[in-house]
Amino acid sequence: MGKNIRNKELSWLSFNARLLQEASDTTVPLIERLKFLGIFSSNLDEFFRVRVATLNRLVPMGQAAVKLIGADPKDVLREIEKVVLLQQADFDEIYRRLLKELEQHNIYIVDEKGLMSRHVEFVQDYFREKVRPELIPIMIDQVSEFPTLKDHSIYLAVRMSRRDGTKKPRYSVIQVPTHVIPRFLILPELDGRQYVMLLDDVIRFSLDSIFSIFNFDDYEAYTIKVTRDAELDLDSDLTESFIRKMSKGLKQRKQGHPIRFIYDLEIPDKFLRFLSKRMELKGRESTLIPGARYHNFKDFMRFPRIGPDSLHYEPISPLPHPAIDRSRSLLQTIEEQDLLLHYPYQSFDYVIDFLREASIDPKVTSIKITLYRVAKNSQIINALINAAKNGKTVKVIVELQARFDEEANIFWSDRLREEGVKVLHGVPGLKVHAKMILVTRKIKGRKYIYANVSTGNYNEATARIYSDHSMFTSDRFITAELNKVFDFMENNYKRGAYRKLFVSPFNTRQRFEKLINEEIKNAQKGNEAWIIIKINNLTDPRMIRKLYQASKAGVKIRLMVRGMFSVVPGQSGLSENIKASGLIDRYLEHTRLFAFCHGGEERFFMSSADWMPRNLDSRVEITTPIWDENIRQELRDFLDIHWRDNVKARILGEHLRNRYRAKGEDDEVRAQDAVYQYLREKLAESKSNGIKVQSVLEPVEEES
Repeated sequence: MGKNIRNKELSWLSFNARLLQEASDTTVPLIERLKFLGIFSSNLDEFFRVRVATLNRLVPMGQAAVKLIGADPKDVLREIEKVVLLQQADFDEIYRRLLKELEQHNIYIVDEKGLMSRHVEFVQDYFREKVRPELIPIMIDQVSEFPTLKDHSIYLAVRMSRRDGTKKPRYSVIQVPTHVIPRFLILPELDGRQYVMLLDDVIRFSLDSIFSIFNFDDYEAYTIKVTRDAELDLDSDLTESFIRKMSKGLKQRKQGHPIRFIYDLEIPDKFLRFLSKRMELKGRESTLIPGARYHNFKDFMRFPRIGPDSLHYEPISPLPHPAIDRSRSLLQTIEEQDLLLHYPYQSFDYVIDFLREASIDPKVTSIKITLYRVAKNSQIINALINAAKNGKTVKVIVELQARFDEEANIFWSDRLREEGVKVLHGVPGLKVHAKMILVTRKIKGRKYIYANVSTGNYNEATARIYSDHSMFTSDRFITAELNKVFDFMENNYKRGAYRKLFVSPFNTRQRFEKLINEEIKNAQKGNEAWIIIKINNLTDPRMIRKLYQASKAGVKIRLMVRGMFSVVPGQSGLSENIKASGLIDRYLEHTRLFAFCHGGEERFFMSSADWMPRNLDSRVEITTPIWDENIRQELRDFLDIHWRDNVKARILGEHLRNRYRAKGEDDEVRAQDAVYQYLREKLAESKSNGIKVQSVLEPVEEES
């Protein structure tokens, strides 16, 4: 793509490096720093399963691949390997430092060799009662085919021998059963000290018990892990046969091509060669990646809550929305005004309340919703089922191809159908990524529609840790066009015309380009011109070139990008008017907001879409205009607070060095804390004012 458009995979690795920065930041509570190591590890797993797997698939395409991604995939893979190995070294060093800091707080992570004598019986009992029944050791020296190692799982590769050399060694692999047993075992406290042992080491400690029949006296066990290609080879036929193909594809994914084989660096070369040969990894040396003693560090995201409160983030309670009174109808409140929710600072429960009220309101006739990812024990699903049982027409668009949630979404589809809900699976060739709900009421023969649109999923679990925005509205123009989007997903020939909404794949790209062009014209006339974008990923070459064009014309551009970032700011004559930052903190920044000067008549939008080719051209996405002046002011303030962050914001410059923004003489601004305080102050102000708003709801045209 050239020096002006950065490789998106390498920019993603720079984002993941910011998580390592959080893990090493001594201002972050200690246990939370361990969790950032877990997030880093989890992200890297997905990176290999998806992005590295895709690059490997492109390698055989030769020049066609170079034309497609703007670089030789082999060169990109070599650069990825170099960066990942450097990051892994940083990771290991940070982990060692964290262990020492834990010990300063009398918390010790012990292995099988460092177990206190007073803990031995406790661990033996735990192993016998909880762990051993879940173990399935496979003797790899006596089976003709090496077992298929599951993705997302870790294994102990075991070598058994006698120290006197009188018996031939035996070999085994044992899956560490973290899918049914916690990774961490809290041992009894001794003399004011707390001890934690990993499940891997509980098994290592008990190897003589597992293999007692062989009469060995020396055991070596090394952790290994396989990461597999996670792409599904499917066609676009969204029929019942598609669900069968999806299920088949998911089974094949579990046996997908190995992309990465991680092994304990301490494993003897001879043992590693033996494993590589048995796993038929010969000739795939690039997949062999040395690691430390422990893999699947993602489990550290669920490290047990031990130690004093100072080692953890201080819990915060979601704030009530100042305009919502839970003692009165939420639908009636939405009739009176648009409402914007800020997650996680305000509660996702309002969305559940919205559906619950709709499920029992006798005037409500139908509910429509899109579902991409839902919580494990979803209250959203329960509310939809309740609505169907109460006689409402409930239509749910479930996206079966939500990566890594496919099995869950097939399960929920079946469950909803069993309860009388009409389930659809979107549009052939297009993922449905839009987040929207429509509730229809009939009052005296006239139809009224209420909507929710969101930048994030309808998932109460992630809404507690993702920063997102969600808006309720009864605006008849917006609800009418949202209804057209649902019609398109149900009847793909009904494409509709969208004058207010930006809808991918139809007009999102063109409408954003038009807005940028207007800023360019105003800048060329010497008028004020600016663009502010807060987004997860910005990699679309066409939109990047349009931003460069705007920068050259003098448009001031602020970009706040969490993840992949292919823009190269600060290039003379091209992007010197583009400034960018990326914020990593306690919550995952996930909201997508856009603001344009528009000749002084500011335009604000919220969206489900990033600026990537897939979001603009091959998904169903919606971008919604914000017309309510109170909400627009909230978004102005929100974007301003985030831009002024000088604690957790990193400058995204030409070389992506992840430098923190300098404080200078400015007051310290930590955006996530400041947003919470801002909303708390607005809540207190509204309570003191006690303003009531009159209904502005209008009926919509009946469908023909």
